[in-house]
Amino acid sequence: MHRDFLEIPDFSSDELHSLFVLAESMRAGRYDKKPLAGKSLAMIFMKSSTRTRVSFEVGTWQLGGAAWFLSPRDVQIGRGEPIGDTAKVLSRYVNGIMIRTFSHQDVVDLARDASVPVINGLTDYLHPCQILADILTIRQHLGTHEGKVVAWIGDGNNMANSWLNAAWRLGFELRLACPEGYEPDAALLERARERATVHLVRDPHEAVRGAHVVTTDVWASMGQEEEQAERERAFAGFTVNAALMARAERDAIFLHCLPAHRGEEVSAEVIDGPQSRVWDEAENRLHIQKAIMAVVMGGEAL
Repeated sequence: MHRDFLEIPDFSSDELHSLFVLAESMRAGRYDKKPLAGKSLAMIFMKSSTRTRVSFEVGTWQLGGAAWFLSPRDVQIGRGEPIGDTAKVLSRYVNGIMIRTFSHQDVVDLARDASVPVINGLTDYLHPCQILADILTIRQHLGTHEGKVVAWIGDGNNMANSWLNAAWRLGFELRLACPEGYEPDAALLERARERATVHLVRDPHEAVRGAHVVTTDVWASMGQEEEQAERERAFAGFTVNAALMARAERDAIFLHCLPAHRGEEVSAEVIDGPQSRVWDEAENRLHIQKAIMAVVMGGEAL
């Protein structure tokens, strides 16, 4: 029976801890196995990406395997082929499938009909690989994620939803500052509160007070560009600037999944400043995804 990674709760809390340890060993250069030797990863990109494509391609190669990039022009999904048919065909050719797309249901359907592991590279609902990279960055710079306070500032989007999933699994305190009408998924919020302290507030200043991590994302994600002007009005006052960061802990770090719009969701002085860890965060996509692939495709034990 193969194992998929569609969302953070697909791994237990103990497994997540082991996954971070594995990824840290990869970042430190202590891991020299080639668990993907002779294996291939199909990468379906219905949404374009810099970090996701390069990190998965390079990561697969570093683990001994090969990755194949499939754009909407390269697969028949965009021409009406049922995603289940694509899953069954690709499963005959490759040892794993990574997909980055719009509808989360497409990922669920792909995993249902594939006979090889499926990894969620992003949907409009969740972005699990990114959040695990973020937590890896927190561990890298703050020593641990345990007992830390994470403040999310902005849209209740796929990033916010995945932060909720991470808080539910790992139990750290999460504060989300979202404008009215831009809240995260209600069911994920309710579930996260079963195991973690989670606050949903309207004032970014309230969210960041004493926080160890301050993080945000663009106000209009891919596919929402026509809402840009409306969102700029709704998110007025939600820019992460030096004054906002000053309310966090003195050694707080700033994270952003990138790409960033300086002057909108974050000021240049913050993202390019001494508290920013966004470049380590981007690098950690490579290491955490290598760990995920080593486990679900390469048989590495957690």
